[in-house]
Amino acid sequence: MEARISEHHPLRRLFVALTERRFLETLGWLDQNVTGYLSNLLVEFAHTDRLYKIRNQRGKRLDTVVELLYESEVLLDAPSLDREQDVHRHIGDFTLFMAGLFPEYLTRLKSASMIYHQDFLVDYVKTGKRSYGIVARCGISSSDQSPLFRKLSDNFELCVAGLGFVRGDLDRMQDPSYQKAKDILLN
Repeated sequence: MEARISEHHPLRRLFVALTERRFLETLGWLDQNVTGYLSNLLVEFAHTDRLYKIRNQRGKRLDTVVELLYESEVLLDAPSLDREQDVHRHIGDFTLFMAGLFPEYLTRLKSASMIYHQDFLVDYVKTGKRSYGIVARCGISSSDQSPLFRKLSDNFELCVAGLGFVRGDLDRMQDPSYQKAKDILLN
C-alpha cells in the first residue's frame, strides 16, 4: 500500500482549495465536513490502485459497480456487516468520483459499443445515493459519521455537480494560456 499523502502536500492543498471554492462560490453550499471528505477522496483516488482497492475473497480486484454490489451483500459474498459497509462506502465514493470527474466515461458506458460491460444498466447516481444511504443507516466505526453520509446521499447530485466544477478548474489549469498567465504572475 502506498504511503499516505501528507496534509501539507501541494496536491492535497490544491484539492481542498478547489473543492471549498466551488462548493461555496458556485453552489452556495460550504459544509466543511462534505468538502473535506470530497477533497480527501480526490487525493485518495489520485492513486488508481485506491480507485480499485476492493478485492473479493479470492483476491480478485473488483472494477465494476456490479461486482462491488455483489461483494457488498451479506446474503451473497460479504462476510460481515462491516465488510458490507466498507464496500458500500467505496461504491458511493467510486460512483461519485466517476460521475463528477469523468461524466464522459458514463456516457461512453451507455453507448451501444459497451452493451456487454457489466455496468451498462447501472445508474451510478442512484447506486451511489443508495450506497451512502446504507452507510448512513448502519453507522461506521466508533466515530459515527452517519450525518456526513446522510448528507452525501441526500445531496449526491449536488456533489456530482461540485466535482464537475472542480474538474473544469483542473482542465483550465492544464490550458497553455493559463500556464503562461500563471508563470507571468508568479515570476
